[in-house]
Amino acid sequence: MKEKTTHKRRTNSQRRLFVLDTNVLMHDPAAIFRFQEHDIYLPMVVLEELDTNKKGLSESSRNVRQVMRSLDDLMHNATRKDIELGLPLPATLPNNQGKPSASGRLFFQTQQLNSALPEGLPGHGNDNVILAQTLGLQSLHSEFKVVLVSKDINLRIKAAVVGVDAEDYFSDRTIEDADVLYKGHEKLAPEFWSGHGKHMRSWQEGARTFYEITGPTVTKWSQNQFVFEEQEGGIEAIVRNIEGTRATLEIVRDFRSERHSVWGVIARNREQNFALNLLLDPEIDFVSILGPAGTGKTLLTLAAGLLQTLEHNRFSEIIMTRVTIPLGEDIGFLPGTEEEKMEPWMGALMDNLEVLTHSADGGSWGRAATNDLLRSRIKIRSLNFMRGRTFLNRFVILDEAQNLTPKQMKALVTRAGPGTKVVCLGNIAQIDTPYLTETTSGLTFVVSRFQGWSHAGHVTLMRGERSRLADHASEVL
Repeated sequence: MKEKTTHKRRTNSQRRLFVLDTNVLMHDPAAIFRFQEHDIYLPMVVLEELDTNKKGLSESSRNVRQVMRSLDDLMHNATRKDIELGLPLPATLPNNQGKPSASGRLFFQTQQLNSALPEGLPGHGNDNVILAQTLGLQSLHSEFKVVLVSKDINLRIKAAVVGVDAEDYFSDRTIEDADVLYKGHEKLAPEFWSGHGKHMRSWQEGARTFYEITGPTVTKWSQNQFVFEEQEGGIEAIVRNIEGTRATLEIVRDFRSERHSVWGVIARNREQNFALNLLLDPEIDFVSILGPAGTGKTLLTLAAGLLQTLEHNRFSEIIMTRVTIPLGEDIGFLPGTEEEKMEPWMGALMDNLEVLTHSADGGSWGRAATNDLLRSRIKIRSLNFMRGRTFLNRFVILDEAQNLTPKQMKALVTRAGPGTKVVCLGNIAQIDTPYLTETTSGLTFVVSRFQGWSHAGHVTLMRGERSRLADHASEVL
């Protein structure tokens, strides 16, 4: 932006000029298209940082390269005058998920703006350069609100100190608050049947029992959502179909008894029973299970996978993967094959396999033979080598999925071929990936996007079943 007349023709006081930090573009390569009718400004130091981070195989490096391709497309045939007046952002953007498209302009820094940072502000890093440019824009374009957008909390604090309006990047949020995330189950009100039981009808198809009910509450439900009554002997059902104010419910199978155990595992509470119903349903291709540590996510999923792989022969093998983020200091490179490198990250898998094979007949020799059989049908794979693959008739488990970005999640779920079931497990309260939050996690993304699809189901596990020590620690620590 070279001169003040650039914005004089715009008198709308609500129009803003957003200065983007580098980490915003590295996090969401389509960020420049997410600000609707407002204008975007990129300081030269941001372009320099993008250039520095463009090499590599990491997700952020790939995002940077995508940003640079987008900028190259916008710069195509642009003259110096076009750049000074601002490059028009495209009116339509593919895969914008119903959000308003951009209609503002993109400005690059074309000159050094005069601004004075406080003398006591230490350092001469890139953050200070961005702050100085933003202060200069505030002075030059006082008739517009200039806002610095960054995912760096420290930079936003420094901006507030020097008098710069700063915000986090919100456009990547799937939901506004994690507390309103779809739970997959809903308790029926005590007066539910008085308002919905008048025209109810029921029928059976083999061992399956169905109910058709009509009423206003039905419109708030989603397909494959569970509904239940709190009292003893109350109904527990899954919503199979919704047409206006009419819904078809199916009574769920009860896996809380020994004779209905799944590979020796029984459900210990209502939510675990719901999870097993989803995991064993051949009509559901995608399952997401959320819950704190100790709620049984991995154990239930492995038990269901082994039953359908080894006994029902529905799947040829189980594939398990997870994001490799260490809890403490990184121990460096690991020797061996892909599976050997991934094995230290799969402690949860080994612990649960030990539980599932603990009751194997034949003593230690029998358990050893069972372990060898299970290991031959369970493959451990790294996320780094998933691109381009297609899984046929596999039971795919994505563990610790809360550490995936929406883009990574899309790349993994789209690996599924015919006959494959994908199960995503995670706890959005334990996110270790930088710049990822409960509202922007890939796990939150798929839960929200798949809600209501006839071949997907979700359940949030509420109660820990690991031990009284683990339950107490989760509450007080």
